[in-house]
Amino acid sequence: MSNSIESYKLPEQVKLLAQTTQLKGLMTIIRDKNTPRADFIFYADRIIRLLVEEGLNHLPVIDKTVMTPTSVEYNGIAFEGRICGVSIMRAGEAMEQGLRECCRSVRIGKILIQRDEETHQPKLYYSKLPKDIASRYVLLLDPMLATGGSAMQAVQVLLDNNVKEDHIIFLNLIGSPEGIDAFVQRFPKVKLVIGEIDACLNEDKYIIPGCGDFGCRYFGTD
Repeated sequence: MSNSIESYKLPEQVKLLAQTTQLKGLMTIIRDKNTPRADFIFYADRIIRLLVEEGLNHLPVIDKTVMTPTSVEYNGIAFEGRICGVSIMRAGEAMEQGLRECCRSVRIGKILIQRDEETHQPKLYYSKLPKDIASRYVLLLDPMLATGGSAMQAVQVLLDNNVKEDHIIFLNLIGSPEGIDAFVQRFPKVKLVIGEIDACLNEDKYIIPGCGDFGCRYFGTD
């Protein structure tokens, strides 16, 4: 976390990834405006995998004992309940493969929300969710948390489809203090897993220093 936001108090439901030298190095690569697209994708995917693994740590578990090949029991755990992913299009779709790599045959829904460039307010255009999503834990995918408007509308779509608020885990690479505070104030039971927290939003409501338009850089439309 940069020196300018060291005084920021992280809300209890926000889990910041361990700020290791590995993560800092990966973030440095994807934030560099001169990083080629192939490298941006490769290193962003590594961060996404870290986020997914951490997100899975917040799912409920039950005790489970298994018999090992040495004929000795091992007292372990098993995950309780079923999960699905929901990506906020289009940038969130970049995180789908990382989820699939960790959770084989996982179901993934999609929500399309776009921000009005003049009002900066989100508008819902499309949603397609698993029919049984109300009975699942949901990993909500979006790499950037700026104002929080799109993420909050996406959560509202999930709640409107009878997903329990405390069954939602929101994963993103980079967030702003403004977006985090607005989000947790509205949805205090949703868990957030974030890679890094940046200093602020600029006058155009973009994260500073950020990494530019994540979706455009990932999908090659910048």
